[in-house]
Amino acid sequence: MAVASGSKTDESGYYIFSSRPRVVEVRSKKREPPAEKPNSHYGNMSYDRRIVRGNTYAQRIIPTTAQPDPYEIQRQQELRRRAIARKQAREQFRLQTPDAVQGRKHTEVQTELYLEELSDVIAATDVQCQTEAFLDRPATPLFIPAKSGKDVETQIEEGELFDFDTEVQPILEYLVGKVMEQSLEEVREEEELACLKAQIWSNKVLRDQELAEAQRLQEQERRHTEEKERRISQEKEVLKNEREVAEKIAARAFTQEYLADLLPSCFNSLRINGYFYDPVEKDIETHFFPWLMEEVHNNLEKRYTARALLDNIILDVAEKRLDMFKEPETQ
Repeated sequence: MAVASGSKTDESGYYIFSSRPRVVEVRSKKREPPAEKPNSHYGNMSYDRRIVRGNTYAQRIIPTTAQPDPYEIQRQQELRRRAIARKQAREQFRLQTPDAVQGRKHTEVQTELYLEELSDVIAATDVQCQTEAFLDRPATPLFIPAKSGKDVETQIEEGELFDFDTEVQPILEYLVGKVMEQSLEEVREEEELACLKAQIWSNKVLRDQELAEAQRLQEQERRHTEEKERRISQEKEVLKNEREVAEKIAARAFTQEYLADLLPSCFNSLRINGYFYDPVEKDIETHFFPWLMEEVHNNLEKRYTARALLDNIILDVAEKRLDMFKEPETQ
């Protein structure tokens, strides 16, 4: 295998490597400077047992037509059920935000240092196609591009390419450091979650106490309001009764004062109009006085008649005597 030292693109557009073959010194496990190695031996990486041979992208997967193993299917189902159960358990034990109190609601906000306007809209499209359910066709073979360029080989002895133990040390140090850092982060996260859970619990207890105190104050205010309304209604009822009693007393006094002059005047008017009378006096006025007046009138008429008759007689006598006195004069 040649070490790539340059690259180019041929006429067909494919990317190819171009390098000059050179040997690679084998590094020992001990870190020694290259000048102290007088005898350098070389190795071939094609025979190194720690290197995978062949192109993994060119492997062709042949579909199998054998029946699946029931035990394997059962094992996969059991693993799936356990994963679902673990996920549900994590969801149950996950620390959640307490529900909002009555009249409020939670709102999602950004907690970053700099606010960012979320204006990007991801375009999504649903595409469907109809296929035959019982269409039997082989698996599509993998695409293998056409070979181009020239193959160049280089003989590399064992140990010439790299020293596995030396090269893997930085990677191991990085992995160990990363694991330790991740562990510390998880420990800090657990401590932070414990502190947050304790704070949420204390806030919940404080909120419950405040709600209980608010309910007690509301109940006390309600009782005071009811007592005040009851006292006001009682006072209004007392004032209403007093006003009714005063009105009744005033009406009684006015009635007595009004009836004091009304009864004598009423009886006097009735007496004047003849509703109250003496039977003897009434009999005298209705029977005796009319009869008496009629008798007196008859007597007066008789007297007037007798007087008129007497006057006529006297007048006749006077005329006759006057005639008697005139006759001697004429004789």
